[in-house]
Amino acid sequence: MLSRVLITDDEERIIRNIRIIFDEMENIEVVKAQDVTSIVNFVEHERLHLIITDLRVPRMGRLEFLKHIKSRDPDLPVIVVTGDDSIETAVEAMKEGAFDYITKPFENGTLSIAVEKALMMRSLTMENRYLRKELESHYNFGNIIGNSPKILEVLLLAGDVSKTDSTVFIYGESGTGKELVARAIHFNSLRKSGPLITINCAALPENLLESELFGYEKGAFTGAEKSKKGRFELANGGTLFLDEISEMNPAVQAKVLRVVEEKELEQLGGTETIKADVRIICASNKNLEEYVKKGQFREDLYYRINVFPISIPPLRARPEDILHLARAFVEQYSAKMGKLSLKMSKSVEKILVSSKWEGNVRELKNCMERAVILCKGDLITEEHLPVALVRDSISGYENGKDKTVKMMDFNLPPEGISIDELEKHLVLQALKKK
Repeated sequence: MLSRVLITDDEERIIRNIRIIFDEMENIEVVKAQDVTSIVNFVEHERLHLIITDLRVPRMGRLEFLKHIKSRDPDLPVIVVTGDDSIETAVEAMKEGAFDYITKPFENGTLSIAVEKALMMRSLTMENRYLRKELESHYNFGNIIGNSPKILEVLLLAGDVSKTDSTVFIYGESGTGKELVARAIHFNSLRKSGPLITINCAALPENLLESELFGYEKGAFTGAEKSKKGRFELANGGTLFLDEISEMNPAVQAKVLRVVEEKELEQLGGTETIKADVRIICASNKNLEEYVKKGQFREDLYYRINVFPISIPPLRARPEDILHLARAFVEQYSAKMGKLSLKMSKSVEKILVSSKWEGNVRELKNCMERAVILCKGDLITEEHLPVALVRDSISGYENGKDKTVKMMDFNLPPEGISIDELEKHLVLQALKKK
C-alpha cells in the first residue's frame, strides 16, 4: 500500500535531506506544504500517513498548530524536526500528541527509524479502525432482519436499552439470534469503544468456568504456572455476554452476584480486590423462573440480572419473516461464493414458509448456505434443499387433506431406480398440485 508523507519545513535544505531518506524506502509518496491552509487542506481532504514538520507555521503558534492538526485527525502521527533543543518544548510537543521529537542537526538513521515506527503505527491504527467499522456495521440493528410485530418489538426494546448501562437478559430458543442481539446492543451503546467479551457457560466444565470468569494467580491450583486475567477483568470498560447462564453452578453464581452488585472481584488464589466496570448481558434458552423454583438458580442473582428482559420469538412464531431472512442469506452466500445473485422458485418459498424450523434462524441459514453451494444455475429449486425438509413439507400438506392415497403399479426397469430421484420426482408433482 502506498503511504503518503507530508513534509513542511522553512528550510529547503532540510526538505531535500528528508526526501533522500524516503528515496531509499519503497511505496512512499512525499508531498510538501508551506502554509497552514495547504497543510490543513491535506489533512482534511487527502489520506495522509505521516507529517514531518518543524512547527514553524506563519500566523500560528507551534503548539497551536499541532493541536489543530490532531483535532482534525487524532491518529495521524506527527514527527517534529526542529532546531530548538529545549526539553520544555519537547515535553510540550509530546503532550500535544507529537509521535516523536528530533532536533537538528540529525542523523538520517535517527529519522528513518522514527519514520518506520510511525508508518507502522498508522497502518495498524487504520486497519483497526476499518475492522471496527466493519464489525459495528455487521452487528447493527439493521442486520436483525424481519418486519413482523414480534421482531420489531425486540428491536425497539434493544434500541431503548442500548443507550443505558442496565443489565439485559435475553430469552429465546437455540438459534433465534440471542448473541446477535447482544452484540447489537453493545455496538450501539456508550461502551462500543470498549471490549465485548463472550463466554458460553454451558461449553465449559464447572471447574473451568470459575477460573475463566475471574482469572487466577500463579500457583492458585495445580497447573497454574502463571497468572491469567478472567473474562470480567478483560471486559473492563465494555460488555460481558454470559450465554446460557442457566448452566452456571451455585458457587459461581454467588461470585457473579458480587460482581453485579459491587463491581469488584478477586482472582482465584488472590487477595487483591479488582474493580470491574462491566455491563452484563445474559442469555438463556431455559425458563430461569422454573430453575429458581427448583432451587437450581439463585433467586437474588435472577432478580439482579433480569432488570431488562428481552424475549426473542422462535422463527415458527413469525412466519412472515422467513422469506426476508432466506433471501438475505441467499444474497449473503451468493456474494461470498462469487456467484450471481440467485433467486428462489415459488415452490421453494412455499416449502420454507410451511416448515417448522425447530433449529430457528440458524437452521434456515444453514439450509440456504447449502442451497447456494448446490445451485449451479440462477434459480434455487427443491433439489437444492435437504430431502427431509421437502418430505416433511409435503407430508404436512398431505396430512391436511382428506383423501386416500392409491397404490400404483409400475414396471421396475432391469437397471433399477434411484430412490432419491424418485422421491424428488414425486415431490415436484405434489408441489405442482398445490
